[in-house]
Amino acid sequence: MGGTGAGAAYDPPRFLPAGDAALTVEFGAAIDAETNGRVLALDAALADAALPGVVETVPTYRSLLVQFDPAVLTHGELEEALKTLGPAHGGGKAAARRWTIPVAYGGEHGIDLEDVARHHNIAAEEVVRLHLSGDYRVYMIGFAPGFAYLGGLPEQLHTPRRRDPRMKVPAGTISIGGMQASVCSTPIPSGWHLLGRTPVRGFDLRRPDPFLFRPGDRIRFARIDAAEFKRLDALAESGSYLPEPDEPAGGPAGGED
Repeated sequence: MGGTGAGAAYDPPRFLPAGDAALTVEFGAAIDAETNGRVLALDAALADAALPGVVETVPTYRSLLVQFDPAVLTHGELEEALKTLGPAHGGGKAAARRWTIPVAYGGEHGIDLEDVARHHNIAAEEVVRLHLSGDYRVYMIGFAPGFAYLGGLPEQLHTPRRRDPRMKVPAGTISIGGMQASVCSTPIPSGWHLLGRTPVRGFDLRRPDPFLFRPGDRIRFARIDAAEFKRLDALAESGSYLPEPDEPAGGPAGGED
């Protein structure tokens, strides 16, 4: 994902109160891997520090929301504590993993594939080829449980969102919107374009950790046909299919796309 505001990084970051029990740390105005890497680094450093009074953190594209117990901390005390956690307020390292996610493209699994091809005046197979060529970064998890916002969509596939959002798309949908891509984890409304569907459950309450992806992870897609989708989907529904990461947690989640 290319940045949307070169030179828009905040140094130092901005600290913004978010109600009585939360503080937002903003690292920039751009959407890019470097800014997101600083967000994840601070999140990792804060987890390592186990600061008393911190209740929960929510990393996003370019900011970190830190929720805290106001009976233990004040906004000012938390801000000062965060400033000690590393250079540029992001001295920790967030481990990233790499995944290969199977996708059945087109047809009932990707009903917008042909429309996207027509929009770009290319063949549907070229849309699939370009989508498969992407090396995607999980920028954040949000909107719905386990919903993965991805950067790394090839520029040739940047596509304006639909004018008429759908009220419900199925879990596992692989879609694109603007310069972003996604893996949908639950049935949700969406204005993005549906290219395919994966049998992989990105969110499953039967698992000890219901969330499959973490911010900073990397994803590549691999094509499967409808028959293989049906087979894997049945296994996933029974809880007996879940991919393992190609590379376990290792390097930091920062870096360029």
